[in-house]
Amino acid sequence: MSDADDGEETLPEKKSKFPLILGVVLALVGGGGGFYATWSGLILSDEHTDETHAKESTAMKGLDVAYVAVDPLVISMRSPSNAKHLMFRAQLEVPPAAKEDVEKIMPRVIDVLNSYLRALEPSDFEHPSALTRLRAQMLRRVQVVAGMGNVNDLLIMEFVLN
Repeated sequence: MSDADDGEETLPEKKSKFPLILGVVLALVGGGGGFYATWSGLILSDEHTDETHAKESTAMKGLDVAYVAVDPLVISMRSPSNAKHLMFRAQLEVPPAAKEDVEKIMPRVIDVLNSYLRALEPSDFEHPSALTRLRAQMLRRVQVVAGMGNVNDLLIMEFVLN
């Protein structure tokens, strides 16, 4: 009798495939739902950004601004630089009500810009984004001098190193 028991092999119980099938079905349903939500515009829709851009463009059409010219500046560069001079010309974007006030303090604005540009190192001009960074720094200094709300933007008309 013991020989008969040795001849039979005990087979392990088969594991259920239900969790695997359930996982695959849920993944397909989730992927299909995500595709439909994106395709139909429920999520990640451009409609919201289009509405935002439309509101901004209509706001810019109704925005009244005035421009105040900054006298051209010629700055002599420090000796290790390849360029000898910096020629700078800009305009300030101001609200129409503040135009006269900004024009009255233009000598202070020129002084601030002149002082800042003279303090720069030649290496400050080498980075590709240098002009953007310099513009932001100059705008901040002009806003401090002119008072908050009097200057909206600084527009660089000429920035030449020679």
